[in-house]
Amino acid sequence: MTETEPTPVPESAPPESTLSESTVPESTVPVRQSAVERRILDAALRLFAERGFDGTSVQGIVEAAEVTKGALYHYFDSKDDLLYEIYHSLIARQLADLGAVLAEGPPPREALHAVLTGLVRSTAEHIDEAKVFSREMHRLDSARMRSIRADRRRYHVTFRGIVEQGQRDGVFGTATPAETVTIVALGMVNQMPSWYRADGPKTADRLAGEVAGFVLDALDRGAAPGADAQRRV
Repeated sequence: MTETEPTPVPESAPPESTLSESTVPESTVPVRQSAVERRILDAALRLFAERGFDGTSVQGIVEAAEVTKGALYHYFDSKDDLLYEIYHSLIARQLADLGAVLAEGPPPREALHAVLTGLVRSTAEHIDEAKVFSREMHRLDSARMRSIRADRRRYHVTFRGIVEQGQRDGVFGTATPAETVTIVALGMVNQMPSWYRADGPKTADRLAGEVAGFVLDALDRGAAPGADAQRRV
């Protein structure tokens, strides 16, 4: 999942800057594409989410995936490899979604709304990945931990850059530093595995709107005069 780790505002807000996809680096490792690999990973993900990493055996994974052990070991050396691929798949998707938003070149307010709503919806849709991510991170070896943390940091820095750009443009207030906004916003999403239920009282779309609205409302405080005209979301 994403890492949860000010500049002066002019007296009158200038035209909003736009953001570019070029600011978003891709994940450092390609996501696996084979149908058999995907089936094995899906089975491992489901079992890791239900039983935990320790409670899941290789035999259980091959039975759930309806493949042989030989097929599993053809693609993966161990359960640890499966866990890493699950982690990488999640963060690679998040980086791709972030890049897709910024590719449109939206102004910061629209970009932040789109990124947050998309992140909440994606987390809800892939809640098992989020559960495994939040519970089992400590099981990665040091090299893989560094790789995942580097990708998380890329997301974090790019998200913070959207907030910083909005503060420079005067459409976001500067009372709260962009780093703090980023930690709080991404932290809310990272906590979803502990309470979100697909059959709960709120749909993913409603929750996405509420989270984005909460963050944007907070950033609206102290925005430069004239910023109201630029609020299009």
